[in-house]
Amino acid sequence: MDYNVIVLQGTLAAPAELREYESGARLLRLLVTVRSTEPRRRVDVLPVTYWDPPDELTAHPLERGDRLWVCGSAQRRFWEAKEGRRTRVELVARHVTRYDADPADAA
Repeated sequence: MDYNVIVLQGTLAAPAELREYESGARLLRLLVTVRSTEPRRRVDVLPVTYWDPPDELTAHPLERGDRLWVCGSAQRRFWEAKEGRRTRVELVARHVTRYDADPADAA
C-alpha cells in the first residue's frame, strides 16, 4: 500500500487568501515557510490549499508570521495557460491548526 501523508510545522509567509465560489465552496490558500538544518540549512516556502476550512480557522484571519501545523497530502496539478501547459506540486490540507510559539523554539 502507498501512503501520501505530509505534516508541516512552519510559519505563514504571507497573509492567507480565502476565495469563495458561487457553488458555496471555499478555498484557503497559504504559503508556509519551513526551516530545516538537516542535512543542510535551508528554507522552503510551500504552497498549501485547504478546501472548505472550518469557520473557527477563518473567523480570525491568518496573518504573516502565524505559526501553523498542517496535515495533508502532496498533489500535482496540471492546467493550460497562455504560456502552455503548467504544473505545480502543492500540499492539499486536511487539517490546519494555528498555535502560539516562539519561532526560535521550533528550530
